[in-house]
Amino acid sequence: QLSLFRFTVKRPFSTSHSSVDSKEIKKFQLLAHKWWDEEGEYAALHSMNDIRVPFIRDTLLSMSSNYHLGNPLSGIKILDVGCGGGLLSEPLGRLGASVTGIDPVEDNIRTADQHKSFDPVLAERIQYKSSSLEEIVEESMETFDVIVASEVVEHVADLETFIKCCSQVLKPEGSLFITTINKTQLSYVLGIVVAEKIMGIVPEGTHEWEKFVPPEELERLLESNGFSVKTVSGMLYNPLSGSWSWMESRSLNYAVHAVKSGAPAQSHATDTLPETDIQQRSATAGTAG
Repeated sequence: QLSLFRFTVKRPFSTSHSSVDSKEIKKFQLLAHKWWDEEGEYAALHSMNDIRVPFIRDTLLSMSSNYHLGNPLSGIKILDVGCGGGLLSEPLGRLGASVTGIDPVEDNIRTADQHKSFDPVLAERIQYKSSSLEEIVEESMETFDVIVASEVVEHVADLETFIKCCSQVLKPEGSLFITTINKTQLSYVLGIVVAEKIMGIVPEGTHEWEKFVPPEELERLLESNGFSVKTVSGMLYNPLSGSWSWMESRSLNYAVHAVKSGAPAQSHATDTLPETDIQQRSATAGTAG
Protein backbone atom coordinates (compact mmCIF):
# COMPACT_ATOMS: atom_id res chain seq x y z
CA GLN A 1 0.00 0.00 0.00
CA LEU A 2 1.85 2.98 -1.33
CA SER A 3 5.06 1.34 -0.21
CA LEU A 4 8.04 1.58 -2.48
CA PHE A 5 9.62 -1.55 -3.88
CA ARG A 6 12.59 -0.68 -6.08
CA PHE A 7 14.48 -3.45 -7.79
CA THR A 8 18.04 -3.18 -9.08
CA VAL A 9 18.62 -6.33 -11.08
CA LYS A 10 22.21 -7.17 -12.10
CA ARG A 11 21.27 -10.24 -14.11
CA PRO A 12 17.89 -11.60 -15.31
CA PHE A 13 15.67 -12.56 -12.40
CA SER A 14 18.45 -12.30 -9.85
CA THR A 15 17.11 -12.22 -6.33
CA SER A 16 20.44 -11.45 -4.72
CA HIS A 17 20.63 -7.80 -5.80
CA SER A 18 17.89 -5.40 -4.79
CA SER A 19 17.71 -1.87 -3.57
CA VAL A 20 15.01 0.44 -2.36
CA ASP A 21 14.97 4.03 -3.58
CA SER A 22 16.28 6.07 -0.64
CA LYS A 23 14.47 9.27 -1.68
CA GLU A 24 11.15 7.42 -1.80
CA ILE A 25 11.89 5.82 1.56
CA LYS A 26 12.41 9.22 3.16
CA LYS A 27 9.14 10.48 1.70
CA PHE A 28 7.18 7.60 3.18
CA GLN A 29 9.02 7.72 6.48
CA LEU A 30 7.63 11.22 6.98
CA LEU A 31 4.10 9.83 6.64
CA ALA A 32 4.62 6.60 8.59
CA HIS A 33 2.88 7.88 11.73
CA LYS A 34 -0.23 8.84 9.73
CA TRP A 35 -1.29 5.40 8.50
CA TRP A 36 -4.12 5.02 11.02
CA ASP A 37 -5.56 8.53 10.61
CA GLU A 38 -8.75 7.63 8.74
CA GLU A 39 -9.31 11.26 7.73
CA GLY A 40 -5.66 11.86 6.74
CA GLU A 41 -3.38 11.12 3.80
CA TYR A 42 -4.38 7.46 3.71
CA ALA A 43 -8.16 7.95 3.95
CA ALA A 44 -8.69 6.48 0.46
CA LEU A 45 -6.82 3.30 1.44
CA HIS A 46 -8.92 2.93 4.60
CA SER A 47 -12.14 3.10 2.57
CA MET A 48 -10.71 0.78 -0.11
CA ASN A 49 -10.95 -1.96 2.53
CA ASP A 50 -14.73 -1.82 2.04
CA ILE A 51 -14.34 -3.48 -1.36
CA ARG A 52 -10.87 -5.08 -1.41
CA VAL A 53 -11.37 -7.13 1.78
CA PRO A 54 -14.69 -8.71 0.62
CA PHE A 55 -13.13 -9.27 -2.83
CA ILE A 56 -10.27 -11.27 -1.31
CA ARG A 57 -12.48 -13.03 1.25
CA ASP A 58 -15.27 -14.03 -1.16
CA THR A 59 -12.86 -15.14 -3.90
CA LEU A 60 -10.99 -17.39 -1.48
CA LEU A 61 -14.20 -18.80 0.01
CA SER A 62 -15.53 -19.62 -3.47
CA MET A 63 -12.37 -21.72 -4.06
CA SER A 64 -12.53 -23.60 -0.75
CA SER A 65 -14.77 -26.29 0.67
CA ASN A 66 -13.73 -25.45 4.23
CA TYR A 67 -15.66 -22.74 5.99
CA HIS A 68 -14.93 -21.64 9.53
CA LEU A 69 -17.82 -19.67 10.96
CA GLY A 70 -16.52 -16.39 12.36
CA ASN A 71 -13.01 -17.06 11.01
CA PRO A 72 -13.62 -17.75 7.30
CA LEU A 73 -9.93 -17.46 6.36
CA SER A 74 -8.67 -19.66 9.19
CA GLY A 75 -5.70 -21.79 8.11
CA ILE A 76 -4.79 -19.56 5.17
CA LYS A 77 -1.27 -18.09 5.08
CA ILE A 78 -1.23 -14.64 3.49
CA LEU A 79 1.74 -12.47 2.50
CA ASP A 80 0.86 -8.76 2.36
CA VAL A 81 3.59 -7.20 0.18
CA GLY A 82 4.09 -3.50 0.83
CA CYS A 83 1.89 -3.68 3.91
CA GLY A 84 2.53 -0.09 4.99
CA GLY A 85 1.03 0.47 8.42
CA GLY A 86 -1.03 -2.73 8.26
CA LEU A 87 -4.29 -1.31 6.86
CA LEU A 88 -5.03 -4.48 4.91
CA SER A 89 -3.14 -6.97 7.09
CA GLU A 90 -5.37 -6.30 10.10
CA PRO A 91 -8.81 -7.00 8.53
CA LEU A 92 -7.40 -10.15 6.90
CA GLY A 93 -6.10 -11.22 10.31
CA ARG A 94 -9.52 -10.57 11.84
CA LEU A 95 -11.01 -12.96 9.27
CA GLY A 96 -8.78 -15.68 10.73
CA ALA A 97 -5.86 -15.64 8.30
CA SER A 98 -2.24 -15.96 9.37
CA VAL A 99 -0.70 -12.82 7.86
CA THR A 100 2.91 -11.85 7.20
CA GLY A 101 3.28 -8.19 6.26
CA ILE A 102 6.51 -6.95 4.65
CA ASP A 103 7.55 -3.40 3.83
CA PRO A 104 10.98 -1.86 3.15
CA VAL A 105 10.19 1.25 5.22
CA GLU A 106 11.15 0.42 8.81
CA ASP A 107 8.96 3.18 10.24
CA ASN A 108 5.93 1.65 8.50
CA ILE A 109 6.65 -1.69 10.16
CA ARG A 110 7.10 0.03 13.53
CA THR A 111 3.70 1.70 13.12
CA ALA A 112 2.06 -1.57 12.03
CA ASP A 113 3.59 -3.50 14.94
CA GLN A 114 2.47 -0.92 17.45
CA HIS A 115 -1.09 -0.82 16.11
CA LYS A 116 -1.61 -4.60 16.10
CA SER A 117 -0.28 -4.79 19.67
CA PHE A 118 -3.53 -3.21 20.92
CA ASP A 119 -5.40 -6.37 19.87
CA PRO A 120 -4.13 -9.64 21.40
CA VAL A 121 -5.82 -11.71 18.68
CA LEU A 122 -4.15 -9.75 15.88
CA ALA A 123 -0.83 -9.74 17.72
CA GLU A 124 -0.92 -13.53 17.47
CA ARG A 125 -2.09 -13.80 13.85
CA ILE A 126 0.03 -11.11 12.19
CA GLN A 127 3.79 -10.75 11.96
CA TYR A 128 5.54 -7.83 10.29
CA LYS A 129 9.00 -7.65 8.80
CA SER A 130 11.00 -4.76 7.32
CA SER A 131 12.01 -6.38 4.06
CA SER A 132 11.71 -6.27 0.30
CA LEU A 133 10.07 -9.17 -1.52
CA GLU A 134 13.33 -10.55 -2.94
CA GLU A 135 14.91 -10.64 0.49
CA ILE A 136 12.42 -13.24 1.72
CA VAL A 137 12.30 -15.43 -1.41
CA GLU A 138 14.93 -17.97 -0.38
CA GLU A 139 13.51 -18.53 3.10
CA SER A 140 9.89 -18.57 1.88
CA MET A 141 9.82 -20.76 -1.24
CA GLU A 142 6.22 -21.95 -1.84
CA THR A 143 5.24 -20.89 1.68
CA PHE A 144 2.08 -18.81 1.18
CA ASP A 145 -1.45 -19.69 0.09
CA VAL A 146 -2.17 -16.09 -0.88
CA ILE A 147 -0.19 -12.97 -1.80
CA VAL A 148 -1.76 -9.53 -1.65
CA ALA A 149 -0.01 -6.62 -3.40
CA SER A 150 -2.41 -3.70 -3.03
CA GLU A 151 -1.29 -0.36 -4.48
CA VAL A 152 2.28 -1.65 -4.83
CA VAL A 153 3.06 -2.66 -8.43
CA GLU A 154 2.88 0.97 -9.64
CA HIS A 155 5.98 1.57 -7.51
CA VAL A 156 7.99 -1.41 -8.76
CA ALA A 157 11.01 -0.78 -10.99
CA ASP A 158 11.09 -4.29 -12.51
CA LEU A 159 7.59 -5.70 -12.60
CA GLU A 160 8.48 -9.04 -14.16
CA THR A 161 11.01 -9.75 -11.41
CA PHE A 162 8.40 -8.79 -8.83
CA ILE A 163 5.84 -11.21 -10.32
CA LYS A 164 8.44 -13.98 -10.59
CA CYS A 165 9.25 -13.49 -6.88
CA CYS A 166 5.53 -13.67 -6.08
CA SER A 167 5.33 -16.97 -7.94
CA GLN A 168 8.33 -18.35 -6.06
CA VAL A 169 6.88 -17.74 -2.59
CA LEU A 170 3.35 -18.87 -3.52
CA LYS A 171 2.26 -22.49 -3.17
CA PRO A 172 1.09 -24.18 -6.38
CA GLU A 173 -2.52 -23.10 -7.07
CA GLY A 174 -2.07 -20.20 -4.66
CA SER A 175 -3.83 -16.88 -5.27
CA LEU A 176 -2.33 -13.49 -6.08
CA PHE A 177 -4.44 -10.37 -5.55
CA ILE A 178 -3.30 -7.05 -7.02
CA THR A 179 -4.91 -3.62 -7.00
CA THR A 180 -3.26 -0.85 -9.01
CA ILE A 181 -3.80 2.03 -11.44
CA ASN A 182 -4.14 1.86 -15.22
CA LYS A 183 -1.89 3.94 -17.47
CA THR A 184 -4.41 6.16 -19.28
CA GLN A 185 -4.88 9.86 -19.91
CA LEU A 186 -7.77 9.73 -17.46
CA SER A 187 -5.59 8.19 -14.74
CA TYR A 188 -3.05 10.97 -15.22
CA VAL A 189 -5.66 13.70 -14.92
CA LEU A 190 -7.61 12.15 -12.02
CA GLY A 191 -4.91 10.08 -10.33
CA ILE A 192 -2.16 12.68 -10.28
CA VAL A 193 -3.41 16.16 -11.23
CA VAL A 194 -6.71 16.03 -9.32
CA ALA A 195 -5.94 13.50 -6.54
CA GLU A 196 -2.47 14.82 -5.67
CA LYS A 197 -2.20 18.41 -6.81
CA ILE A 198 -5.77 19.74 -6.49
CA MET A 199 -7.67 17.71 -3.89
CA GLY A 200 -4.78 16.28 -1.90
CA ILE A 201 -6.48 12.87 -1.67
CA VAL A 202 -3.01 11.32 -1.62
CA PRO A 203 0.27 13.11 -0.84
CA GLU A 204 1.82 14.96 -3.79
CA GLY A 205 4.59 12.96 -5.43
CA THR A 206 3.14 9.60 -4.38
CA HIS A 207 2.76 8.34 -7.94
CA GLU A 208 4.66 8.53 -11.21
CA TRP A 209 2.34 8.11 -14.19
CA GLU A 210 5.10 6.42 -16.20
CA LYS A 211 5.03 3.54 -13.71
CA PHE A 212 1.28 2.94 -13.92
CA VAL A 213 0.50 -0.49 -15.39
CA PRO A 214 -2.14 -1.22 -18.06
CA PRO A 215 -4.17 -4.35 -17.18
CA GLU A 216 -3.26 -5.92 -20.53
CA GLU A 217 0.45 -5.63 -19.71
CA LEU A 218 -0.03 -6.96 -16.17
CA GLU A 219 -2.09 -9.86 -17.49
CA ARG A 220 0.55 -10.70 -20.11
CA LEU A 221 3.29 -10.73 -17.46
CA LEU A 222 1.23 -12.90 -15.13
CA GLU A 223 0.28 -15.42 -17.83
CA SER A 224 3.90 -15.66 -19.07
CA ASN A 225 5.12 -16.36 -15.53
CA GLY A 226 2.86 -19.28 -14.74
CA PHE A 227 -0.30 -17.54 -13.53
CA SER A 228 -3.84 -17.93 -14.80
CA VAL A 229 -5.72 -14.62 -14.57
CA LYS A 230 -9.24 -15.18 -13.24
CA THR A 231 -10.64 -11.68 -12.68
CA VAL A 232 -9.88 -8.14 -13.81
CA SER A 233 -12.35 -5.63 -12.37
CA GLY A 234 -12.50 -1.85 -12.53
CA MET A 235 -12.63 0.20 -9.31
CA LEU A 236 -13.83 3.76 -8.82
CA TYR A 237 -13.12 6.13 -5.93
CA ASN A 238 -15.66 8.88 -5.22
CA PRO A 239 -13.79 11.66 -3.41
CA LEU A 240 -17.04 13.35 -2.38
CA SER A 241 -18.42 10.34 -0.52
CA GLY A 242 -14.96 8.93 0.23
CA SER A 243 -16.13 5.52 -0.96
CA TRP A 244 -15.05 2.91 -3.52
CA SER A 245 -17.23 0.88 -5.86
CA TRP A 246 -16.76 -1.71 -8.60
CA MET A 247 -17.28 -0.63 -12.20
CA GLU A 248 -16.94 -2.18 -15.65
CA SER A 249 -14.33 0.26 -16.94
CA ARG A 250 -10.74 -0.34 -15.90
CA SER A 251 -9.51 3.05 -17.13
CA LEU A 252 -8.59 4.15 -13.58
CA ASN A 253 -8.07 1.69 -10.73
CA TYR A 254 -8.52 -2.04 -11.11
CA ALA A 255 -8.20 -5.30 -9.17
CA VAL A 256 -6.75 -8.58 -10.42
CA HIS A 257 -7.05 -12.11 -9.10
CA ALA A 258 -4.63 -14.66 -10.57
CA VAL A 259 -3.89 -18.27 -9.63
CA LYS A 260 -0.45 -19.85 -9.83
CA SER A 261 -0.27 -22.93 -12.01
CA GLY A 262 -0.35 -26.18 -10.06
CA ALA A 263 2.02 -27.83 -12.54
CA PRO A 264 5.68 -26.93 -13.01
CA ALA A 265 5.16 -26.21 -16.72
CA GLN A 266 5.04 -22.47 -17.39
CA SER A 267 2.49 -20.89 -19.71
CA HIS A 268 3.62 -18.28 -22.21
CA ALA A 269 2.61 -14.75 -23.14
CA THR A 270 1.03 -16.07 -26.37
CA ASP A 271 -1.57 -17.83 -24.23
CA THR A 272 -3.07 -14.51 -23.16
CA LEU A 273 -6.78 -14.41 -23.84
CA PRO A 274 -8.27 -11.93 -26.32
CA GLU A 275 -9.51 -8.60 -24.97
CA THR A 276 -13.13 -9.71 -25.34
CA ASP A 277 -12.54 -12.64 -22.99
CA ILE A 278 -10.81 -10.39 -20.49
CA GLN A 279 -13.80 -8.05 -20.48
CA GLN A 280 -16.21 -10.95 -19.98
CA ARG A 281 -14.22 -12.08 -16.99
CA SER A 282 -14.16 -8.63 -15.46
CA ALA A 283 -17.74 -8.84 -14.32
CA THR A 284 -18.46 -7.66 -10.81
CA ALA A 285 -15.89 -9.07 -8.41
CA GLY A 286 -17.89 -8.59 -5.25
CA THR A 287 -19.70 -6.01 -3.22
CA ALA A 288 -18.79 -4.17 -0.08
CA GLY A 289 -19.82 -6.04 3.00
